[in-house]
Amino acid sequence: MQQRLKTLSWLFAATVLLSSCKGGLFGKKKFDKSDATGWNYNDKNQGGFRVAKSQEQGLGPGLVFVEGGTFMMGQTEEDVMGDWNNIPRRVSVPSFYMDRSEVTNVHYREYLHWLSRVFDPSDPQYIPVIQGAMPDTLVWRSELSFNEPMVEYYFRHPGFNDYPVVGVSWEQAKDYCLWRTDRVNENTLIQKGYINKSNMKPGAQQGDNNFNTRSYLLGLYNAPPGSAMKKKGSGLPPMPATVESGTMLPEYRLPTEAEWEYAAYGLIGQNPRTSLKEGKRGEELQQNKQVYPWAQNVNGLRDSRRGSWQGVFLANFKRGSGDNAGVAGGLNDRAFYTAPSKSFYPNNFGLYNMAGNVSEWVEDTYRPLSALDYDDQPAPFRGNKYKKLYVTDPTTLDPSARYEKDSLGRVRMDSVTVAESKDRRNYQRGNVIDFLDGDDLSMAEYKYKESTLIDPERSKVYKGGSWNDRAYWLSPGARRYLEQDQAMSTLGFRCAMSRLGSPEGNRRKTGQHFPTRRQKR
Repeated sequence: MQQRLKTLSWLFAATVLLSSCKGGLFGKKKFDKSDATGWNYNDKNQGGFRVAKSQEQGLGPGLVFVEGGTFMMGQTEEDVMGDWNNIPRRVSVPSFYMDRSEVTNVHYREYLHWLSRVFDPSDPQYIPVIQGAMPDTLVWRSELSFNEPMVEYYFRHPGFNDYPVVGVSWEQAKDYCLWRTDRVNENTLIQKGYINKSNMKPGAQQGDNNFNTRSYLLGLYNAPPGSAMKKKGSGLPPMPATVESGTMLPEYRLPTEAEWEYAAYGLIGQNPRTSLKEGKRGEELQQNKQVYPWAQNVNGLRDSRRGSWQGVFLANFKRGSGDNAGVAGGLNDRAFYTAPSKSFYPNNFGLYNMAGNVSEWVEDTYRPLSALDYDDQPAPFRGNKYKKLYVTDPTTLDPSARYEKDSLGRVRMDSVTVAESKDRRNYQRGNVIDFLDGDDLSMAEYKYKESTLIDPERSKVYKGGSWNDRAYWLSPGARRYLEQDQAMSTLGFRCAMSRLGSPEGNRRKTGQHFPTRRQKR
């Protein structure tokens, strides 16, 4: 009798367990329903509209989260250079991600290795591709300095693996960001079973037949299918990853000037949350006159957790004329040229070397009239050149026939024309880099090499001091410019990525939330 009761109890528990799973053993599968129509999502019998579960954005390799906010962008020290090209103004920067440290030599050599593996160096059509990506090691040369060892060894020797890559132009940095996007997303799709891992083997991708995120999303790249592309029990046919699935990350890119400057200050350290619980937050404190990235307070002299910082070098820079490192036995920053990318103390966002070591490219096109270079909206930026997909066959909506790839496997893009923009209210042309130039308000006209050294399209901003700069340039508010196809031994870069979803990070809500009130019917 006792044994029979145990058996009945077990059967009852099993029945309850099965009935609680997806509608029970004999019940129907439960579907999420549309609040708008009442139809089921992901149900083959009710239209088959696919909706991925709400999910947070993943953290890409090498990145840290930078919670956005409002800050005073622009000059914070006396304008000793007499430029007055960064007038202080209050701006808002949406949350984003940024590389913890500068892109290093070993990272960039990995990029060159992939190029030479996919684009055959013996094929004349690909020689410009590989050569065009090579950093300019001759930037180390100086008429009155013996820097030939750096020319020969800095980029290639393993002793410099973790040092920031230099000699890279703005254009080359942009190409690296695109390549990194594709490699990260390709690896994600392989890990999740959308693409077979054989796609990573040598010879699997050759010439224009290489994985590109945009071409994959448009169906222009046919990758060998992985396990996720096999028929499942849902009844819906398997399909490649899409933007709506949230599987892939947004693109790696150069940070905007506002993003870079905001991230460098690390003001979150002056405005800590009292708790990570929902509804708890820090006060709206803002120190508008912070000078350096490492400051815990407005003067930046002391860190109460570790004692005084006075007398300790917190960045790699030139102390004075002829003094790049100090005296033997007491080197001040312990670096004659660059230092490893994760040297020195990170700021409150966890970012290394946002002052000193190497200056860094940002996305913006340079203009000195900074007060006119932004809208009173989040994310100030100058440099928009709007693009669209190049349409080869407008008579079809099939992406494989409507669009095409170029010789490098990238989807062909086209510039937005004035005719297409003439009826819009928010912009009237595709290329707005010179917006407000030459009008009555700015009175600015840029005749390159005639009346100014500012090229209206090619002059790009770079930020932060370097190993060969005085302390003045270490302030995030300082800015300089260089043509986009030029490079220097003091100039490198790091990547950024847009944040999708809650501005306070994963597992945090957007907006203020209150208990739902009951409505009288």
